[in-house]
Amino acid sequence: MDKSHFLYRVDPSWTLFLDRDGVINQKIDYGYVRNLSEFEFEKGAIEAIYRLTDLFFKIIVVTNQQGIGKEIMTHDDLGKIHQYMIYEIENAYGRIDQIYYSADIENMESYSRKPSPGMAYQAKKDFPEIDFEKSIMVGDSVTDLVFGKTVGMKTVYIGNSGLGVNNKLADVICGSLSQFEKLLYSYQYARKAI
Repeated sequence: MDKSHFLYRVDPSWTLFLDRDGVINQKIDYGYVRNLSEFEFEKGAIEAIYRLTDLFFKIIVVTNQQGIGKEIMTHDDLGKIHQYMIYEIENAYGRIDQIYYSADIENMESYSRKPSPGMAYQAKKDFPEIDFEKSIMVGDSVTDLVFGKTVGMKTVYIGNSGLGVNNKLADVICGSLSQFEKLLYSYQYARKAI
């Protein structure tokens, strides 16, 4: 069953939540992006964010960064990465309105680490106009999808590996953020043509 029809309804009152590693930048398998030399944008991600900027009220990054909790990197290291990421996106006329991250370690009790909804509720506290029913969570893991569904968001899975039994968690499946942006624009054009 096609669950992507909600894309017709997206307008500038909606909020876009983005995971970082594997969506905006290349993920390091079994490791962490610890510094600028290890940060590399996914192909087409900067352009996609630029094109998505006018479609959404807010664009918010929510990312688990347990490398800090494991003392592999510092908050300052992460800050430099995010400063560079935002600079490059804004230099291409895109925007990120806010970045939230959790330094908590996997398997520890955590309210902020995805799939727990803490970062979503913090965003809602900071931007009360956010309506989770008019929000989309884009991520490359099951934890991203659970995070989104827990608060009532629509979900987009980025990846080609398939979700198996977790397929029902994704409203849309795309190979990349760039592919999602193109799909969303195709729905926007179709809506305007009606």
